[in-house]
Amino acid sequence: MFSINPNSGEPIYRQLTEQIKRMVAGGQLKAGDELPSVRELAAQYAVNPMTISKAYSLLEAEGVLARQRGKPMTIAQQTVLAPSEQVRLQQLLPQLSQLTLAAKQLQLSKQTVLLALTKLLDEANND
Repeated sequence: MFSINPNSGEPIYRQLTEQIKRMVAGGQLKAGDELPSVRELAAQYAVNPMTISKAYSLLEAEGVLARQRGKPMTIAQQTVLAPSEQVRLQQLLPQLSQLTLAAKQLQLSKQTVLLALTKLLDEANND
């Protein structure tokens, strides 16, 4: 469900929060959908349960997740309409900026980067 990379340099709790926000914005996670428990995710990705708990708590504070005692965390009812593609694209801009900078530093051509990105997107859509 999620892709956690402990070697990415970005804190794991932040990786998780950003992925959940993107999945909600993209419609992959909808209001009322249950998320795996803290223990399940911690065991699945071999991370400290406090890391998962921190991510869930931050998302709850932002109104993305809802907590009910004794039940799994769920995606909160969203009060706004489904975000447009432009709004969803805004979620991706920080990563695209990092990619652009890295490509420039590596002196990769636009065509090379676009081909690699297209291949990765095609692979992701076939999963």
